Amino acid sequence: MRFFRKPETEGATQAQESGAATADGQPAPASQPPAGARRNRSLGETLVETGVISAEQLEQALAEQQRSGRKLGRVLTELGLCTQEDIATALQEQVRRIRIGDLLIDYGHITEEQLGEALKQQKGSERKLGQVLIDMGLVTQRQILEVLADQLQVPQIDLRRYQFDPKVAKQLPETLARRFRALPLSEGRDGILVAMADPTDIFAQDEIARALGQRPQIAVVAEDDLLATLDRVYRHTEAISRVAEELSEELSRSDYDLDQLVEAEMKVDAPVVRLLQTLFEDAVQTGASDIHIEPDEKILRVRQRIDGVLHEQEFKEHQIASALVSRLKIMAGLNISERRLPQDGRFNIRVRDRSIDVRVSTLPLQNGESVVMRLLDQSSGVLSLDKLGMPEHVLEPLRRLLRDPHGVILVTGPTGSGKTTTLYSALRELNVPGKKIITVEDPVEYRLPRVCQVQVNARIGLDFPRVLRTALRQDPDIVLVGEMRDQETAEIGVRAALTGHLVLSTLHTNDAISTPIRLLDMGVEGYLLAPSIIAVLAQRLARRVCPECAEPHTPDPRMLAAIEPLDDRPHEPPQWRRGTGCNRCNNTGVSGRIGIYELLEVDGDMASALRVNDHQRFADAARVSHGFRPLGQVALDYARQGLIPLDEVLRIAGESAQLDEPDEQAPSVEPFADLPTLDDDPASGTPEDASPGTDAPAPDPPGARSAAADDELQLVPPDPRPDSD
Repeated sequence: MRFFRKPETEGATQAQESGAATADGQPAPASQPPAGARRNRSLGETLVETGVISAEQLEQALAEQQRSGRKLGRVLTELGLCTQEDIATALQEQVRRIRIGDLLIDYGHITEEQLGEALKQQKGSERKLGQVLIDMGLVTQRQILEVLADQLQVPQIDLRRYQFDPKVAKQLPETLARRFRALPLSEGRDGILVAMADPTDIFAQDEIARALGQRPQIAVVAEDDLLATLDRVYRHTEAISRVAEELSEELSRSDYDLDQLVEAEMKVDAPVVRLLQTLFEDAVQTGASDIHIEPDEKILRVRQRIDGVLHEQEFKEHQIASALVSRLKIMAGLNISERRLPQDGRFNIRVRDRSIDVRVSTLPLQNGESVVMRLLDQSSGVLSLDKLGMPEHVLEPLRRLLRDPHGVILVTGPTGSGKTTTLYSALRELNVPGKKIITVEDPVEYRLPRVCQVQVNARIGLDFPRVLRTALRQDPDIVLVGEMRDQETAEIGVRAALTGHLVLSTLHTNDAISTPIRLLDMGVEGYLLAPSIIAVLAQRLARRVCPECAEPHTPDPRMLAAIEPLDDRPHEPPQWRRGTGCNRCNNTGVSGRIGIYELLEVDGDMASALRVNDHQRFADAARVSHGFRPLGQVALDYARQGLIPLDEVLRIAGESAQLDEPDEQAPSVEPFADLPTLDDDPASGTPEDASPGTDAPAPDPPGARSAAADDELQLVPPDPRPDSD
């Protein structure tokens, strides 16, 4: 027997008893069902039917509620007509009699025949009926939530925008929260408000009440939003701190008594392993691309790079750094006794059934050794070119160029701009039985079937030039060179293209136009470059506007003036947007990243300029070439569509879009003008050897790179991402 009937009146009774909405930011009330749908019994009707109160008592309570404006449940308990336990029991009885299929029929969302078909499909799977109906396209998740909220007289909450209290949320243990799909949101005079994906689960409510020590107030939320929020709330930061403290205690108790040395090492080893396991689980959960372990004099810093930005956690137990670094060295196959020289290694771990490739780099510091680990999720595989988000004016010409039988195609950009991801996507498209592909990499990022992949090992003399010369004797059709680091490697790659091979490689330059010029500066002859290089693809990664909290935005006039030189479509109305900050983006307003691409096809005019080493003529011909759009203009196109914030355009465009200070002009100061230069020091590196954010580099040795390129490098800091660069 169904538990529905149409109310005789739909006026004040329902409005008085709902009591779910407030004007101070509390959860919104459940939405009303469509016209003609059957309505659920109200709280008062439920209490009367179950015998908790009489009809006369209900009328008395409703009159008092209308006078005082309080919720019906509070009025009933204050009048002594029933207790909170009586109300909870009556509501539980109501919930037990709810069947989601019958509810959706009575609300007019599905038919009896559709319900029967969904039940048949549910029998052969472990899915819930609601999920089956959603997969069949018969209802939406929002419709199911509205029906449940209205039937149970509970609020429906959008967790993507709801500002919950993290301290209250952590009152429920993570195991119970994930098991019952529940999360405490806030605490008020009516108790703790708990969001649940399935508010009809009475057993879950009983367990949650036992854990919280009180009967919770229930709200219904979307399951996907709840799971994403659980991942953010129950991060492993506290677990990391607890294991770090435990490890510190073990280290302090471990002495150097020979009889107890082995036992002490075993005691210390277990907390180290747990600490690393927790670190990796937290990094994978948050989508971090890098983990930085940096010992300081009195603290240990652990930082994670998420969407290109570092997030820091500090530990006062700085003495655990050496044990942590030693364990990582063992895992990466490095020499644990060598602490004076940098070392590189790698290992593979499984986290949450995902295979993660970890590249380890150590660097001696004053207070110990710094370790940086780059995480590469092997389980996600290699993306196709379609999935990279390239615009059509880049994707179609690039695919045509990849079909050429010979030539050099270069992918350029700063470290972490996704160059290796693009190259592997191109290899995936070229990897067919009729083509032999050889790659020369340092290191090998992804394992590809049917591709001969060679790992460079400079310690034994297996460097890029040697492997490349040998690879050309293996009859390849396509050769991938991880990076053209020096003149010899570049010349071998260019000559390989002239002898009928398609060569793919990367180079560290800031845009497509400066790439052939950089090769000329490296010493590659123009007569070799002109007939061999066919295209250059430059790319960056820009942070996306968070779609959950995005709203229209009017930029600052100074910002609009700064991008004016880039704007080649001033008559098109822009849709500027920015994120206001929400739970999904950790109140940053940005979430995820998108690729910005610039494709330059080398034509006859550019080839003629390369042949005579005319840099300016080449740059002029490139800027007016057909189909060429600079990175700054492509980024501005995305900002106009509301995909990225406008400040990302300024970062990518560099010196072509700078904010003008109206009040004062910055003085021209030569950095470190009072210090001796390093021109005569053969060990000094080029600015490319310096990482972003370090002190200004020393002047370049003659011919190392152009001054304009250096200026652009300082103006456009790289946006890091997992890459082989």
